[in-house]
Amino acid sequence: MKKAVVIGGTGATGRQLIQQLINSDDFQTVISIGRRPVLDGNSHSKVSDIVIDSFNMLKETEDAWKDSDVFFNCIGTTRQKAGGARQFVDIELGISRMAATMASEANIPHASVISASGANHKAWAADWIHPLLYTKTIGQKEQTVITENQFKRVSIFRPGILIRLMESSQWYDSLIQTMGIGLRVDILSQAMMNDSLILNKNDKNFSVNYIIGNKEITELARKK
Repeated sequence: MKKAVVIGGTGATGRQLIQQLINSDDFQTVISIGRRPVLDGNSHSKVSDIVIDSFNMLKETEDAWKDSDVFFNCIGTTRQKAGGARQFVDIELGISRMAATMASEANIPHASVISASGANHKAWAADWIHPLLYTKTIGQKEQTVITENQFKRVSIFRPGILIRLMESSQWYDSLIQTMGIGLRVDILSQAMMNDSLILNKNDKNFSVNYIIGNKEITELARKK
């Protein structure tokens, strides 16, 4: 029976992940830390819903991270939603960095992060060219769990286009599905949960696992 900590639990993938963790017999406790309540504000016996006014208050949640088995980073935004380039970086990278540090200091062995296809922390970027800024920032987000903090196991998920399954994106989801492309976020979250249940045979050695592309992620989601 595992204990999970989730950030980004109110986003498209995060909300699917929390529901799947609740339904899984392999997870005993799910701790969500964020600025809004999960499960539409409803309570659940498995869920500890910690709502903070700002992620700058993350240090105050220190006790909640202890004795957990896996840290899921489901944070995700866009430049438009964030309100600008700097705000986008502050959310995707800034919050990810703070949360990864909390997880590492709590000795959580496994970190699982939603990244994106083409992520590259070494890429050249400029604030005014968002595709390049996005590529670099998401790559730097990966590094918060690969090089900046200490985990025994890291899982990096790099999906392509996502089908968000949220009311606000119905027209977009329909378009993507009509085109025959895209990955449903419930499939992505299922893959993340399945991956967290895989025993690390080399638990004495640090390992980084990249799950790249919608096909590979879908195959992992189907494994029991």
